[in-house]
Formats: sequence, C-alpha cells, structure tokens
Amino acid sequence: MNKTIIININGIVFHIEEDAYEILKNYMTDVKRHFSNSADSLEITTDIENRVAEMFNELLATENKQVIVEQDVHAVIEQMGRVEDFENLEDETASANTQYTYDTGTRRLFRDPDDHLVSGVCAGIANYFDIQPLWIRLAFALSFFFAGSGLLLYIILWIVIPQASTRADRMAMKGQKLNLQGFKDNLEEELSSVRNHLNNLHQEARPAIYKMRDFIGDLLLHLHLFFMGAGKIIIKIIGFAVLLACFGLAIFLVVLLIMVMGFHVTPHGEPMWNIIGNEHNDAIYIAAFITAFLPVVTIILAIISALFNTRPIGRSVITTLVVVWVFSIVVLVYSAIHIARNFRSSGTISQTIDLKATPDNVYYLKLNDIMHLSHEDSLRLNADGHFKNVTIKNDDENDDESNSISINIVKADVNHPVLIETTIAHGYDETDALINARNVNYVFLQQDSVIKFDEKLTRNANTPWRYEHMDITLQIPLNAKVVIDQELNNRINMDGINVGDCNNTNKRDNATSATFIMMDNGLQCKIDTVVTVKTKAQIDSARRVENAKTIARLQAQVDSARIVDSLQKKK
Repeated sequence: MNKTIIININGIVFHIEEDAYEILKNYMTDVKRHFSNSADSLEITTDIENRVAEMFNELLATENKQVIVEQDVHAVIEQMGRVEDFENLEDETASANTQYTYDTGTRRLFRDPDDHLVSGVCAGIANYFDIQPLWIRLAFALSFFFAGSGLLLYIILWIVIPQASTRADRMAMKGQKLNLQGFKDNLEEELSSVRNHLNNLHQEARPAIYKMRDFIGDLLLHLHLFFMGAGKIIIKIIGFAVLLACFGLAIFLVVLLIMVMGFHVTPHGEPMWNIIGNEHNDAIYIAAFITAFLPVVTIILAIISALFNTRPIGRSVITTLVVVWVFSIVVLVYSAIHIARNFRSSGTISQTIDLKATPDNVYYLKLNDIMHLSHEDSLRLNADGHFKNVTIKNDDENDDESNSISINIVKADVNHPVLIETTIAHGYDETDALINARNVNYVFLQQDSVIKFDEKLTRNANTPWRYEHMDITLQIPLNAKVVIDQELNNRINMDGINVGDCNNTNKRDNATSATFIMMDNGLQCKIDTVVTVKTKAQIDSARRVENAKTIARLQAQVDSARIVDSLQKKK
C-alpha cells in the first residue's frame, strides 16, 4: 500500500504516489534552474509542464489507471530528456558547430502566427511539408482564377486548422521534438532571431525618406545593369520590330497616295472621300499624306541611328521637315473649315406623285435590284456592246449612299395610292442647299400592283456629298392590303414596320414577305388566325341556357323517382 497525493500541473489535477512526486519535483526544479537565466524562462517551463501533463494523460488513458506511479515518471523523464544529458551534449558540440541541430519529430498542422499575410494558413501548410511558404501562396493565388475555388478552400482551412498558440504547438508545427533539447533549441533560435533583429534595428529605424532613397538607388542600379546586359538585346529586338512596322506603314501610305491621285481609286463606302469631291482634292490628299508620312520617316531614321550608330539627322534637315509638316497641317485645317462651311445650311424640296390603283386593292412593295447606269457609266462600261440585253444587278450592300432612304406608309384620303418624295440636302447657303437637293435623283417603278424602290440616291457626276437623304411617304387607301418584301425591309428604313415580327406572329418563320392591312389607326399586320372573343352578354346568355338545361335534367330525375315510388306502393 502506497501513499498518494493530489497535484495540479497547469490546471490539470493528477493523483500521484508520494515517491513519484518527489522524483517529478526534483526534475522540474532542475528544469526551472536551467532555464532561469533565459528571458522566456516562465513561458518555457510552462510549456514543458504542459507537455508533461499531456504525456501523463496519455499514459493514464493507455493503461486505464488513475494514479501516476514511479515508473510513469521515469518514462516521461526518459522521453523529455534529463537536464544534465543535453548540457553535456552542448559542451561537446559548442566548439565544433555553431548551428543548432536536433532530431526532427512528427509534424503537426497548425496556422503559423509568426509568418502570415492573412491568417498563417499557407505558412502552416509549408511548415507541415517542409517547403517554402512562397510556393503555397503562389498555388492559392493561381487557384483564385478557377471560379474562386482557392478563396473558398482558404476560408475552410482558416476555420478548420488551429493556430499554433503555444511554444509546443510551434515546435510540433516545425517537426521539433517536444523534449528538453527541443525546447532549448527552439529558445536558442528565437534568441538568434532577436539578435539579428537588433543588429538590423539601426537600419529599420532610419527615416522613411532615406529608405525610399536607397530603394530607388538600388532599383536604378539594377535597371542600369539590366540594360547594359540582356536589356540591350531586348531593346534591339523591339527596335527592329518597330522599324519593320514603320516601313510597312510608309509603303502603305505611298501606295494609297498613288491609288488616289494616279488611278483615282478611293476607299469605297467612306463618306469622307465623297465630302471632299473634286474641290481642292489633290492638295488635301498631298497634305494628308505629308502629315502622316513625315512622322513615320522620322521614327525610321531615329531607330536606324540608334541601332546602327549612324550619323544623326542634321538640324537644318529637321527644321525643314518640321516646317513642311506644320504647313501640311495648316492646309488640312483650312480645308476642313472650308468643307464644314458647306454644311451650315439645309434645303428641302418635295414632290407628289399619284400612283395607279389596283382592282383588288392589293399592293406589293419590293426592292429594285436593277442597277441604273448614268450616261457616263454607260459610256465607261460600253453597255451597248458588252451588256446588251443583260440586266445588271445592284447587290452592293456597303454603298455609301445606302440607308439614305426612309419610307413611311400612312392612310390615304383618296381611293388610290399617293407617293410624296421629300429630299433634304445641305449647302453653303439655302440656295446652294436647294441646288444640291435638286441634283439628287431617285428611281422607283410601278408595274401594275408591284411598286419597286431603289435603296439609294444618285447624284449628278462630280458633285460632292452634302448629306442628301430622302423621306418617302406612301399613302395607301383604307382596307388595302400591302405585301412587303423582307429584302426591302432589311435594306431600307420602314419607320417601325417589321416584316419578321409579322411572320413570327403568323408562325411563318421562312416566309420572304408579310401582308399588312391599312386600318384607321395605320398599317397593321394581317393575322391569318382570327380569334373570336365573346361579349359579356353572350357569355351570360350561354350561362343561362346551360343552367336551364341542368334544372330540366334534375326535374326529370325527380319525376321519374316519384313514379317508381307510386308503382311500388300499389303493389
């Protein structure tokens, strides 16, 4: 029979035999004496006591007992190590090696509170796998681009992984054994890092302006070394690429000038070329060419001089080029102002044309795809010789005059259709604008019930574009049917009429035309399926008839039942 006492190790109560307590007391006294000269002696001894308590709990749970005996204390001391054992080991290795080495133990996963950007998850994982935290942080940063999965995983790990709050946790996180030697080595590491921090404290205490100055100086030095080495090659490669691009641009500008001035070929569909017309066009083309070409040539010469160390351009040559370039810009600005003055006034002319009525009151609106050649075009193409008895189609959807026509279909006050053409143009003054509007030609055809519209206006030869456009108002008699072709609706603005929507309503997705009816409120889509809607009076009348039928049926059933009952009573 042995005497037991109750002890408290950092808040945990144990039952221990008296002899075992004396051994444990002497052991902890040696530990506290050894670490008494350390700045963190209280923290270290507390962590050691916590570790001893954990080991006692493990022994009691494993052997299913309640009292700590002498053999248990000796087992814990053997695992933790005796003070005199690692003191002798330190004396033997101090002269041979100044690095702190220790046997590694099993690593545990914690969040590192000492090396963290947010919560220490990445540093804790890096410690567990014994790698640099940079790679874990880079992996999380890259995973953020995969539907934000990295952010979700980081938050989950932040919640699940505990933080290394004690020295023992930090040692287990780094794989250090939780014995006296491990605690000693961990303390020496912390003291070493503190000494290094104190050595650098004078640098960290310097004003921020000096730190910024040193940082900029180091950056400039590294940039200088880079450009003096590999940077030269990269710069030359970039210079050659820019040089080739500038050569290509210069060749393009020369070819474009030759096409415009030599062969009178202009980019098709660009209103700018039609605005210029024949008025001072050569001077404008040359000025625009010089304005764009001289900077390209200057860049080419500068790059050649830098890459091949040739003689730089003389000051007189540069002065001459600058004067010529400025003069070309002045010409362009003057021409732009002169051309803009030709748009300051507008003029409008209108013409009313009576169309023929059809017996069935049905009209077909289609796009006129036949090209109308002017006299000059006929002579140029030799239409009588090369295109005799041949129809030339107009299928140019990108023509610069396209979309200058607008057709509005309204109800007519007469019993035949009426076409009103309103032409609008701009000019230097009102008279010039009216002349420009008069010079506009438009062709439409009526062939029985078919009315064909051109998709563009035509101007007289050698007349510049002055924003000419035509508004056509087509008046259709009441209750007349209008069949509009899809191609006409696609190529000309029909002011709210949509053939596709009408076909969708009638479930005719593949139809190329749609039928409309002129009503009092304007042109409406003709619906093939008519749905009859009953009035309230009709609904009430039908309900009364149905109720009367139901009452008569019930009354007949009652009468039949009475007859059966009377017959049974007579029997």
